[in-house]
Parts: sequence; C-alpha cells; structure tokens
Amino acid sequence: MHLWLNNCALLMADTGVALQLITRLKQFKMKKICLIIFLLIGKIAAIACPACEKQQPKILAGITHGGGPDSNWDYVIVWATILIVLVTLFYTIKWLIKPGEDSYNHIKRIVLN
Repeated sequence: MHLWLNNCALLMADTGVALQLITRLKQFKMKKICLIIFLLIGKIAAIACPACEKQQPKILAGITHGGGPDSNWDYVIVWATILIVLVTLFYTIKWLIKPGEDSYNHIKRIVLN
C-alpha cells in the first residue's frame, strides 16, 4: 500500500507526463476515427452508380465510375502497371527483411554506431 501511495504521489507531482499521455491517447482515438470515416467514404465512393454500370464491360461492372476502357491497350497498360507494383513490393519487403549488407564500411554503420 505504501509503495502504491508513493507511485501516486510521483504521478501527481509529474502532471506534465500525465497530460502528455492523455493528449496522445486523444490523438490516437481521433486518428482512428478519421481513418474509419475515410475508409467508409472511400468504400461508398468506389461503388459505381447504375448509369455507370451500364457503360462498363462485364468485368468492371459495379466497380468503377465513368466510361469503360477505350481499347485493349488500356488493359495492357493496367496489367503492366500492376506487374511493376507487385515486383516493387516484393523487392521492398525482401530487402527490408534481409538487406544483405555485411560490410563494416557500409554507410549504415555510421548511423548505427
């Protein structure tokens, strides 16, 4: 009991830390709420309206707004972009997990040491 009272007295004496903790918790809750709202609005905006669904090809019906692709080259461009993004994602994750620099002269050693 005595230890608990001492800890409470220390917390009361250092109200700046308690206020910072409360402020951070409020900011975290606000960020969480904003993220949820943003995701819900994004989900609603992504659903195509009935007029746009009629203009889209079968594959894209109900997914996007506006007119459909003008030619088959649009599909080629989209798939090439998807491939580039996936390759970039793969190498990013691979090199983040195991970078492979073992040299003691590497520039990262300046930061780490």
